[in-house]
Amino acid sequence: MSNLEPHPAEERVCAGEIDPALPDPDTELLEPREVPLGGPRAMLVRRALPGKNRRMVGAWCFADAYGPTDVSPGAGMQVPPHPHIGLQTVSWLVRGTVHHRDSVGSDQLVRPGQLNLMTAGHGIAHSERTPADAPRDLHGAQLWVALPGADREGDPHFEHHADLPVLDLPLLDRAGAAPAEPPAHGARVTVIMGEVDGRRSPARTYTPLMGAELVLEPGARVRMPLEPGFEHGVLALDATVHTLGHRVGAGSLLYLGQGRDHAVLHAEERAHLLVIGGEPFAEDLVMWWNFVGRDHDEIVRARTAWEQGREAPAPGSRFPAVAGDGGAALPAPDLPNARLRPRPRHRP
Repeated sequence: MSNLEPHPAEERVCAGEIDPALPDPDTELLEPREVPLGGPRAMLVRRALPGKNRRMVGAWCFADAYGPTDVSPGAGMQVPPHPHIGLQTVSWLVRGTVHHRDSVGSDQLVRPGQLNLMTAGHGIAHSERTPADAPRDLHGAQLWVALPGADREGDPHFEHHADLPVLDLPLLDRAGAAPAEPPAHGARVTVIMGEVDGRRSPARTYTPLMGAELVLEPGARVRMPLEPGFEHGVLALDATVHTLGHRVGAGSLLYLGQGRDHAVLHAEERAHLLVIGGEPFAEDLVMWWNFVGRDHDEIVRARTAWEQGREAPAPGSRFPAVAGDGGAALPAPDLPNARLRPRPRHRP
């Protein structure tokens, strides 16, 4: 997915139970802002990362949630070819389909419960479009993972994983007591990246991190296992989720901090949510448009390479053509007058 804001600002990145009297002091609720994805009748997405102060959760540096949206009256998601550097894109659907094409030759439908993972490295271009025969509803998320310095100039590649590990979380009572025997089902967890409770995703990662989808049953309370050495976040995709004294509404992300080995999650309605986490990312980043770099000059070089080859990419160029997509490629916005500066993961 692309950041299609016409004048993108520099993105400045860097064990309680249910409903206590006050929110846990180590947490932070990041409310999303609505961003149009495309032209005048664009589909709106809810962007929670990067936030004003909290710019990253582990290596996760960008989080858009969208839908449920009825795409039948219009074109749905139509994101033309655009470039990326220095990151991985993680595409996840709850409902609907999206057609992914990229400049390394990938041509893949994104479907619910399956992972499309694109590693940009030194440079890649891709498009994302709602197919003509797509289901009526579109609902999902796209997230970015920043690549560490040792890997960010590597060759681009693409992975599709249709068979991901799953586990069930047992239902807890209101006091968080252990479940009866045999335990009742409270939530289904799909491990998207990294590892959860001994189940490991086949997706390639470059820093210690995890990402998982939880589908909570109506009224369920469950205990989600966490890695204490990671910081974590909970991104609600539809129904409100309750945890650690917070009500996390659709599109919002609750930062959980470090040191937790679990979080108790509750929803009155059936709820889809993502739990993301990882070791705190040590490198300061420059995030601008669709680029994740380390300094102003690196961003300028990437933008120049894209604009020079955007209409007719030459063989061997940094951003080859996206085969099979006949639409015009997305022009890069103008750079700001001031130099872009690297930012830490969190502003105190």
